[in-house]
Order: sequence, then C-alpha cells, then structure tokens
Amino acid sequence: GTARRWLFKMLSSSSKVGDPCPGQPYKGGNFCAFLPDNREGQKTAMLLKKAFEHGLTFQIKSCNGEERVTWGLIPHKTSWGGGKARNGYPDAQYLREVCAVL
Repeated sequence: GTARRWLFKMLSSSSKVGDPCPGQPYKGGNFCAFLPDNREGQKTAMLLKKAFEHGLTFQIKSCNGEERVTWGLIPHKTSWGGGKARNGYPDAQYLREVCAVL
C-alpha cells in the first residue's frame, strides 16, 4: 500500500512552566512518522493532529545532561518497513492500538 509521511520540525527553545526544567533551553529536532493512505489511516491522522495541537505528541526529556524534544507517549510509526520490531509496518494492530491511546 501507499503511505502518508508526516514531518515535524521541532525548534530549539526554552522550556515552559510544567516542563521538567522550566526556563531551561532544550534542543529541538526533526521527526518523521508514517500512516497508511487509506480510510483508517486518515481517521488516525485527524486524531493525531488533534493530539499535536494539544501538545501531546512530544515531550522534553533530559538525555546525557541535555534537555531535548522526544516523542511523547503516543506511539508513532517512524518507518514504513521493518515491521513492529523496527517501529514500522506491517503491524496489523497499530491503528487500533494508537486509536485506543488517543
């Protein structure tokens, strides 16, 4: 099947109240996720968009003494291939599992 690729460019900035270290700088990054280009994938995309708009897609974590943006608790497929073990497709349960989280 075909896929839709989502690209997220999270800029470096300073953390806000409610983040692990308010006022501290953090490093951004580029993130990529995949969804199948079908009806279920489009439904999931709408839910993921709402989650992003509410600040639920990413989080700030400390890594080797540096604050950085990482994926949040909502699972995303970061590869089109490789199967579930490589965070990709095929994974027959993914759309059902991510919708349950959302």
